Amino acid sequence: MAEQQPSRLQIYSTSSTGVSPFWREKYEREAKKYWDVFYKRHQDRFFKDRHYLDKEWGHYFSGAGRKVILEVGCGAGNTIFPLVATYPDIFVHACDFSPRAVDLVKTHKDFTENRVSAFVCDLTVDDLSEHISPSSVDIITMIFVLSAVSPEKMPLVLQNIRKVIKPNGYVLFRDYATGDLAQERFSCKDQKISENFYVRGDGTRAFYFSDEFLTSLFKENGFDVEELGFCCKQVENRSREIVMNRRWLQAVFHFSDGLKSSYTESAIKFDLCQGNVEPISSSRNSDQLCRSEENSAKELANDFEVDMSEGMAFEMFGISHSSDEIIEVDAGNWNFKIKVLSKEYQHTCKSTGLMLWESARLMASVLAQNPTVVAGKRVLELGCGCGGICSMVSARSADFVVATDGDAKALDMLAENVASNLQKPFLDKLITKRLEWGNRDHIEAIKELNDEGFEVIIGTDVTYIPEAILPLFATAKKIWKPALILCHVLRRVDEPSILSAASKFGFRLVDKWPTSIPTSSSQSIISSWFLEKSSEECIPTTALNIMYFHSE
Repeated sequence: MAEQQPSRLQIYSTSSTGVSPFWREKYEREAKKYWDVFYKRHQDRFFKDRHYLDKEWGHYFSGAGRKVILEVGCGAGNTIFPLVATYPDIFVHACDFSPRAVDLVKTHKDFTENRVSAFVCDLTVDDLSEHISPSSVDIITMIFVLSAVSPEKMPLVLQNIRKVIKPNGYVLFRDYATGDLAQERFSCKDQKISENFYVRGDGTRAFYFSDEFLTSLFKENGFDVEELGFCCKQVENRSREIVMNRRWLQAVFHFSDGLKSSYTESAIKFDLCQGNVEPISSSRNSDQLCRSEENSAKELANDFEVDMSEGMAFEMFGISHSSDEIIEVDAGNWNFKIKVLSKEYQHTCKSTGLMLWESARLMASVLAQNPTVVAGKRVLELGCGCGGICSMVSARSADFVVATDGDAKALDMLAENVASNLQKPFLDKLITKRLEWGNRDHIEAIKELNDEGFEVIIGTDVTYIPEAILPLFATAKKIWKPALILCHVLRRVDEPSILSAASKFGFRLVDKWPTSIPTSSSQSIISSWFLEKSSEECIPTTALNIMYFHSE
């Protein structure tokens, strides 16, 4: 048979292409679920109670008559209850599309139905006027909520709140601004959904507003800008020696419903990073009013409060190490503690090598209970991922082991796991190496490690991508003429496709499990690995298959 040159295959994406269409749709469709899980995990500990509201916007809440407030995206009530405590005459409607968040509000110690009405409502779908009388709300607060909405659906939210706000009512707004440290970190992690819109590790989303986008959004939906400014604050964690530069936009919008307002069409723009005040327009005639606003802005800059608790902020924006978890793996008489990407964050990762698959658990147990499979032999593992448990078990009895993967992040984590789980002399027998299937330079580098080639090649769940099957066997063929053991769950590639690719490169299937190949011998090769009852107990799922090939 003429030897075929292996085609180079890049299984792991190296470009920052952002979130795939599948995940974009999933995040949108299941947004409520992700926020419900968020509040289940954090309860009321994420955002601080917003006691600064009186200092920054007190003149909007005070005055004659009972004010009616609507808190959009109420969360656990961090805005509601400071307002209720400060202003005895106000009544607050509070809505959130997370049922768990609304339950947190209703079970709060300060909740009372004659002061607060809390209800579940998705403002992109549900009609707000079914819960609140039209044109009855004086003030609407939107604090770190609009950023969680897809930008194309933000107009739906504003059109919905217009139904219940009074003419000359106000929207008090604070939310994430472009240039925030979190946005910069997301940009480097393939978590971009669209322009300035990102997904966090927990599946919740965040949009980062520019002043131009925000102003245009509200104006196009009938709101005038009353105040608009950037707010900056450094959040420091001294124990970790980390400083986060956080940026927010803070604004007040005025709804006139086409009526003549008692206010002129001007606004004050301030920058709380430097304490500067810059009028947007000169149409205001009252110098005294401008001086009053300037003094107010400078006071804010000197005493600006951050909404998030420090620990939660570091966790949410990817600076903590909470994205990894340690799992224990028992393989025969061996116990491993393996660092992997936690399940909570796996949906944001394109590399499947940062997880530990059931096929690897099974094969590691088989090798641990049947050391003769690799004893005294030279072993190569393809696509071992960050776990490398098959290679580590093999190192106990094999003569020489090379654990490979095509993903750099998986290899970094693999090196950590090997170093923390193996001791000499076994540690000296195992080498980790990068190998992209079909990459001639990588293949030659592997062959240079051992002039005699490899006698056993192991691959667990390496057959899940149809395009990877031919490069897999082509690469294995280049590593002399080994026995090839594949353990997997058949997903997008069926057995006939695997056998067809194997035959093209001279690999013959000599046994498979759980359905063995009839032979003249009294017992199949693979079935002999499961003679002991303890071997059967190590099978994590009945969907697993093992295929044993010889190279001809």
